[in-house]
Amino acid sequence: MDIKLNYIEKGTGEPLILLHGNGENYEYFTHQLEYFPKKYHVIALDTRGHGKSERGSKPFTIRQFADDLYDFMNEKGIEKAHILGFSDGGNIAMCFALKYPEKVNRLILNGANLNGNGVKAHIQLPIIFGFTAAGIFRHKNPKALKNYEMLGLMVNDPNVKKEELHKLKMPVLVIAGSKDMIKTSHTRLIAQSIPDSRLILMNGDHFIANKMHEEFNAHVEGFLNK
Repeated sequence: MDIKLNYIEKGTGEPLILLHGNGENYEYFTHQLEYFPKKYHVIALDTRGHGKSERGSKPFTIRQFADDLYDFMNEKGIEKAHILGFSDGGNIAMCFALKYPEKVNRLILNGANLNGNGVKAHIQLPIIFGFTAAGIFRHKNPKALKNYEMLGLMVNDPNVKKEELHKLKMPVLVIAGSKDMIKTSHTRLIAQSIPDSRLILMNGDHFIANKMHEEFNAHVEGFLNK
């Protein structure tokens, strides 16, 4: 790997890796970092170019982030882990599980999407507009370039076909809010495309892991212990 990823780890037991969303860092999982180390070796990462992790020179894409996770696990000597990904982190987790299934024990996809069409229009259209505007100035303005790359993750990635999800054979939990920015029909499509996956829709928005952490953690723990 051309960079070192910033991370925090707590607890002992089976590894549980947490992947945050776009423009965030591992601190999004404050409540999970308090709860799950009681039973698991919890590792929360800052994705490439997020938080305190360096940008590096490699492509700024969901699939590159998945490769970064693979390299990180190998560097840490982690043969296999439970992976919990939120939003873009869910997309990273999905792409990681498709490419490196042997590295995944159980998979939790929280607010993930296959492509931009899975995001509600009133959310996605401003993202597309911002991406286009940032693209005009990205060669002259470092801030515009950073915005362009961040927004590009939500415009161009992950572009996973639903048929690809049939390959996932590990236990999978698909969990989202009933008022999520991801269309409920799209979340159901993801769950229906993964053999024997479990779907949970909580009464909340995109940020259920943070805002409704007690219920969210209970659902995740129940899935991990099943």
